[in-house]
Amino acid sequence: MDKTTAPDLVSGEANAQPRAVSAGRVAGQRTPLIDGVDKVSGRARYTADLPIGDALVGVILRSPVAHGLIRAIDTRAARALPGVRAVITGDDFSAPYGVIPIAQNEWPLARERVRYRGEPLAAVAADDHDSAMAALRAIVLDIEPLPAYFEAAAARAADAVPLHANKPGNIERQVEQDFGDVDAGFAAADLVVERCFDYAEIAHGQIELNAAVAQYDPENDRLISQSVSQVPYYLHLTLAQCLGMDSSRIRVVKPFVGGGFGHRVEPLNFEMITAALARAAGGTVRTELTREEVFLTHRGRPATQIKLRLGLAKGGEILAVDAEVVQRGGAYGGYGLVTILYAGALLHALYRVGAVRYRGFRVYANLPPCGAMRGHGAVDVRHAFEALLDEAGASLGIDPFALRRANLITAPYRTLNDLQVNSCGLPQALDAVEAASRWRQRRGQLPRGRGLGMACSHYVSGSAKPVHWSGEPHAVVNLKLDFDGGITLLTGAADIGQGSSTLLAQVAAEVLLLPMSRFRVIAADSALTPKDNGSYSSRVSFMVGNASIRAAQSLRRVLIDAAAKRLEVAADDIDWAGESCGVVGTDRRLDFAQVVQAALSDAGTLTVKGAWSTPPETQGGRFRGAAVGSSAGFSYAAQVVEVSVDEDTGAVTVEQVWVAHDCGYAINPLAVEGQVQGAVWMGLGQALSEETQYHEGLPLRPNLIDYRIPTIVESPPIDVTLIESHDPLGPFGAKEASEGALHGFPPALSNAIFDAVGVRLHALPTTPDRVLEALQDQRREARRLARQAKPALAATATPSIPSTTES
Repeated sequence: MDKTTAPDLVSGEANAQPRAVSAGRVAGQRTPLIDGVDKVSGRARYTADLPIGDALVGVILRSPVAHGLIRAIDTRAARALPGVRAVITGDDFSAPYGVIPIAQNEWPLARERVRYRGEPLAAVAADDHDSAMAALRAIVLDIEPLPAYFEAAAARAADAVPLHANKPGNIERQVEQDFGDVDAGFAAADLVVERCFDYAEIAHGQIELNAAVAQYDPENDRLISQSVSQVPYYLHLTLAQCLGMDSSRIRVVKPFVGGGFGHRVEPLNFEMITAALARAAGGTVRTELTREEVFLTHRGRPATQIKLRLGLAKGGEILAVDAEVVQRGGAYGGYGLVTILYAGALLHALYRVGAVRYRGFRVYANLPPCGAMRGHGAVDVRHAFEALLDEAGASLGIDPFALRRANLITAPYRTLNDLQVNSCGLPQALDAVEAASRWRQRRGQLPRGRGLGMACSHYVSGSAKPVHWSGEPHAVVNLKLDFDGGITLLTGAADIGQGSSTLLAQVAAEVLLLPMSRFRVIAADSALTPKDNGSYSSRVSFMVGNASIRAAQSLRRVLIDAAAKRLEVAADDIDWAGESCGVVGTDRRLDFAQVVQAALSDAGTLTVKGAWSTPPETQGGRFRGAAVGSSAGFSYAAQVVEVSVDEDTGAVTVEQVWVAHDCGYAINPLAVEGQVQGAVWMGLGQALSEETQYHEGLPLRPNLIDYRIPTIVESPPIDVTLIESHDPLGPFGAKEASEGALHGFPPALSNAIFDAVGVRLHALPTTPDRVLEALQDQRREARRLARQAKPALAATATPSIPSTTES
């Protein structure tokens, strides 16, 4: 193997870490996704496509009120209708659930109290959809209304009724963190700036509708669940808990998944409801939600209010940060306590900061629960930080790029809150977008209405500590080699469109020096594949990629040992070339089929395992909440956005985006570029147009027409530059590539709008009405100042003196 043109592989040690040097035979190559043809040809089977046969139809009855005590749910008439096979309520479940073990306060079907409009109350399984809907209409509800709260401030009021008895003040989690002497930092600052920001709640907008299929075998008390989940393992645990079943009697299979973006990173009520219906009916149930029901299931980014204060030295160095964040989290816990902790944790690790004070409040409200969404926890805070940093730079007379460069970190670096940064390509990313956008030549030279803005961002490559801490490895991959010479890669990691299955095959193929055609991937079937924690926080490439490398290293050692035994030489004398191997310095060789035969001759089919866990030094500090934000690797990104603003309508058009993303090492540059573009595009949606709205708890935009996701018409050219900083812990040096760039787009857009028309917007999205209102305020202020200036000018004007010159 030519180590000057391929990743350096140390195959002799079980824990050896491959280091990326340059593009290898497979790693580093632009590789089409292995499931791409199935998807574009229609062969891919999503949950709603599964050929289950005569499945019963599952439907859900939802609450018509936002908050109330459940006095009774009368299902007798519904049960008596023809074609109805099962009717269930909250009493049919054994326990509540929630993705965070210490915050499990949601029942699949509400019990005792309903906390948002649209919350599931009862469910029916029937022979057909009409019969199921007739049964829903026959169910009689008796609900005593309670006061409902739709804003965080109202829910926090002293006289507000607690949504949960154990959460006074409707505070799910309050965070107080102080790092360094914040007051001293502000006292030493030459400039202190402070602003309040407001962010709308947004939804994920994944194309595939929610669906689940559950097959229950009453004779053997066994359940098979197939659904749209990003976290099959967490779903497995939750099914067992809510149904009171032994985990060994449950099998969870992940079909193709049509996107998730965080909506599906926790078990969702319809999955447990479908399973309970199947058990009650003693058969198979398929539940398919409408788009409105997907919006009611929600789990999107919470509405957020931020008060941010920055203290800077005259050279631009950030001396102090003081942030208060209030998130309206909806009716249940979900990922809430993690989200509010992320908002504070990721104030760190992008820049050097002298001291940080953070106060976070996650607040319950009578709305669909919020959760994780792409860029989990830190997108809104990053917008506030980068927008206010630009404003501070303008006051100091410092160019935005120079301001960021004044605060760069140098890896390795330990942050004030004990995050470990081992690689950082932000300096190179800044250089790349500054040059690509011709920032120095064009900024300040564009006509009014046209502007350039920039921002930086970062994100984790998986959480260093898993949600369910069991002591097991963070990731496990099995490789199975059989008589046919094919290698089956078995992983519990869920490929939800991000290309993880392709990447795992690529890294294994690179280690073994074999073509991708020898590999097949089986992902996320609990009866076949090893457990994996799931696809969230950009963990799969980093963690499962490392496990795949280690599995391939183990298989390579087994094959080399078998070849050495067949050739009667020491393993060190074998020159491994993948499809063949030989004895160094001789012409004695074996092809791959012969090596496989030799390896299988004693024990038959081979299965080897690779496992990986985050090193202890990357798992954060010892203060409360320290695990959130900790990661084995951080990505970095810089981007420039060019906009045009129509001052008559307030419409903002994004003309071009330049983004440079430090992904460590691009194992599959084709997929990485697509992920970066997708992250930018989702940031564009939040920045320009997306927001959920409610009337008395009723969603006003529960469809993809009124909920304004950008179309191709609004989508600008996105120029992507990949920066490779080669993280020492990442697989071949790789790290996160699909979330970090999202954080940078909204503030770059806001900063570009200011450059174009001179108004600073402190709310998202920047819809035309908000922009137009800011422009009108600007004009009113200009007229007011002009009126004030006229008397002052008149008072100070020198009266004209007639000439006294005599002729």
